[in-house]
Amino acid sequence: MDEIYTLHRGTRPLLVSVPHAGQHIPAELLARMHPHAATVEDTDWHLDKLYDFVRDLGASLIVPRHSRYVIDLNRPPDNTPMYPGANNTELCPTRFFTGEPLYLEGQAPDAAEVQQRRGTYWQPYHDALAGELTRLKAEHGHAVLFDGHSIRSQLPWLFEGRLPDLNLGTANGASCAPSMRDALGQLLAAQQDFTQVVDGRFKGGYITRHYGQPARGWHAVQLEMCWCCYMDEQPPFSWSPERAAGAMPLLRQMMDTLLAWQPQAEAGQA
Repeated sequence: MDEIYTLHRGTRPLLVSVPHAGQHIPAELLARMHPHAATVEDTDWHLDKLYDFVRDLGASLIVPRHSRYVIDLNRPPDNTPMYPGANNTELCPTRFFTGEPLYLEGQAPDAAEVQQRRGTYWQPYHDALAGELTRLKAEHGHAVLFDGHSIRSQLPWLFEGRLPDLNLGTANGASCAPSMRDALGQLLAAQQDFTQVVDGRFKGGYITRHYGQPARGWHAVQLEMCWCCYMDEQPPFSWSPERAAGAMPLLRQMMDTLLAWQPQAEAGQA
C-alpha cells in the first residue's frame, strides 16, 4: 500500500502514527481547489523526519502519502465534529486553517465523493493501524499508539491566543492507562524548555479516541506540537536543525517512557 501509506514494522510494542504528514494532492483534485492549496500549508510538516528515530528504538512507524486536504485521517468516518462548539475541519476539509474556502466555488466534494475518498484513502490507513496494533498486542501483551501532530502556534480560526508548545492528549484520561498518562505528564512538567499542557485544547482526535482502548490492551496518546519547536512557522516552512536538536531529546524521552511502561503496573489492565 505504498501509494497510500508506508509502514515500518518494528519489534517493540509501540506504533507511531503521523496522519497529517502527507503532502500529495492528485492533479484532478488540486485543479478544483484555490491555487494556494498547492502549498499544502496546513501539513504537519516534517514529522516523518522528526520521528524517524523511532525506527532505531524498535518502534513501528506509519506515514501517509496524501495531504489532509484530500482526506483527514484523524476524523471520524461519519464526519462527527471532534470538538463541539469550536471550529472544526471535516473528514474532507473544505476550509484552510484560516477559515477561508479551500475549494473554488461549486467544486467542494459532495457526499458521494466523500464516501469514495473514505474508501480509497481513509480505510486503508485505518486498516493498517488496527492490523499493526493487533499484531503488537499479540506479540507483547499490549500495544501503544503515539499519534504525532504539529501545528502553527497561532491560528485564530481554531483557537485563541498562542498554543502551548506541547499539547498531550489522552481524551481526558480515557485513551490510556492512568499510569501512562501520569508518567508522560510528569516528564513534560519536569522540563523547562517548552510550555506544555495535558488534555487542553487538543485532547486527541479520532485516532487517539478510537484506538485508545485500555481494557483491550491498546493504549493511545496524541502529541500536538507547535511548529516553532522544530521548524520555521513562515513559508517555506523549513526544517530548523537547531530547534529540532532541542526538541528531539524530549521526544526520545517520551518514547523511552512509553516503551518502558508495563501494563502490570496498572491494576485491572489487560
